[in-house]
Amino acid sequence: MADLNGLRALVVEDERAVALLIEDMLLDLGCEVVASVAQLDRACEVARTIAIDFALLDLNLDGASALPVAHILRERHIPLVFSTGYGRHGISADFESYPMLAKPFVIGDLQEKISTALARGAPAQMSDS
Repeated sequence: MADLNGLRALVVEDERAVALLIEDMLLDLGCEVVASVAQLDRACEVARTIAIDFALLDLNLDGASALPVAHILRERHIPLVFSTGYGRHGISADFESYPMLAKPFVIGDLQEKISTALARGAPAQMSDS
């Protein structure tokens, strides 16, 4: 598994208690949580500008799909892991190769999925041609 020590993370999660739990897990893994955001607009803004090594992205942000954030991160070639309680439902086909964590999860699962995302990097967007 990849050494996560010192890696900068973005957490996008709308449930504060879950976000705090994820942040604690990331800190235990040696990561630095650079930002933790709950609203879609703010998440898009942060995803466009922040310097991070990877992101953990809740798929459903207060009823809104977080796929716009995923598109921004992919354009920036930033690895990401989806976190959801809904399984793969809601993840579009162009993101099916990205790692997904099913809620609830434990720290070992988180570490494994982040390592997978980092090893793969951010797959390039498929061309329409």
